[in-house]
Amino acid sequence: MGVVNLQLLGLDHVVLRVRDLDAALAFYVGVLGCSLERRQDEIGLVQLRAGAALIDLLPLDGKLGRAGGSGPGAEGRNMDHFALRVASFDEARLRLALEAAGVEVGEYGQRYGAEGEGPSLYLRDPDGNGVELKGPAQASA
Repeated sequence: MGVVNLQLLGLDHVVLRVRDLDAALAFYVGVLGCSLERRQDEIGLVQLRAGAALIDLLPLDGKLGRAGGSGPGAEGRNMDHFALRVASFDEARLRLALEAAGVEVGEYGQRYGAEGEGPSLYLRDPDGNGVELKGPAQASA
């Protein structure tokens, strides 16, 4: 199979199937700071702006959400995680703010991402989807 000559520019959007739309909106809009881009309630789609990309939410009880079978849970998820690039990264400040918002914060570490090695912090959304907050790449010594 040959390689298609495409110029990939970056992540356009991620689609998450969610059990509780209100809880997902509280997390992505209320905690992480996404903004509501567009709603298409007739098909069950809510689109949130996350910088240059979108996060699409599909409630399990909506037309599109029902088409995907059973939803995320302890025995299976829709994905492992996705990473959101953040402009600045202060782990202690981020951790305190997220915990104050009721978010269980996971492992911190230096990880390689699209722009190189830099700080990252893992957390989970209300449906158990993994979200990585990825800080700026650090200059190599």
